[in-house]
Amino acid sequence: MEPFILNNKEYFSIKEWMDRFPGLEVGFTTKNGGVSQQAFSGLNFGFHVGDEQRAVCENRLLLADKIDFPLSGWVGAEQTHDVRIQKITKLDQGRGADEYESSFSATDGFLTNEQGILLTLCFADCVPIYFIEPDSRLIGVAHAGWKGTVNGIAAEMIGKFQQNGANSGKISAIIGPSICKKCYIVDERVISLVKNRLDDVENIPYNQVSEGQYSLDLKEVNRLILSKAGVKNDNIHVTDYCTSCHSEHFYSHRRDQGNAGRMMAYIGWKEDSRP
Repeated sequence: MEPFILNNKEYFSIKEWMDRFPGLEVGFTTKNGGVSQQAFSGLNFGFHVGDEQRAVCENRLLLADKIDFPLSGWVGAEQTHDVRIQKITKLDQGRGADEYESSFSATDGFLTNEQGILLTLCFADCVPIYFIEPDSRLIGVAHAGWKGTVNGIAAEMIGKFQQNGANSGKISAIIGPSICKKCYIVDERVISLVKNRLDDVENIPYNQVSEGQYSLDLKEVNRLILSKAGVKNDNIHVTDYCTSCHSEHFYSHRRDQGNAGRMMAYIGWKEDSRP
């Protein structure tokens, strides 16, 4: 079953999680709506792509209103395709919410179990991975491009959950809209790193398309990494949406040759959401 439901032209929600866990807000934005212009036309959430800060802030305020989660509770990151994950507390509220300068530096994942915090990361082809463990109320989101993927940010997040009291058997993960296998061609260097990460996997998530060129299924690589890290296969769900193919919904760094806005993955417990 497709985990992402289009709520509005502006965003998709993970309805099944929101229905199961009252007070949880979780989703992925589109490029539609918003006030950004030119290459970023629409609902760009990236401060770092050359858009006007004023426009990005207006877009963020628009989403804050739509999902009823105040911008003052958001946190954002300077994403560097690494595996650093930051645990967030109430003291961090607002960092990276309305400016890039205050965001968490060199960070590609967040987790928290506190209310009133919206964890946010930006995307334009890389893989967003969402996490939840209901007993500890831990939630998280990770940014997995090919570098973060082969360096194991998905497994790193599972480790962080366990360190913070989560039962790995109860962790659920959803892999969100990102570039699909047929749209994502990489070279031998990337494939060798994938092989190192998945050295004991039978069904390889790539195939050769020409000399030294391979199509790579980044979503499947991350699914396999999550499974190896102890997440039950039944608790891992993968979207069919591709950021490159589904141009009616998404910006794409590859499709648009680097001249693209950014969507946002977000997850947070609203205030007063404890059972």
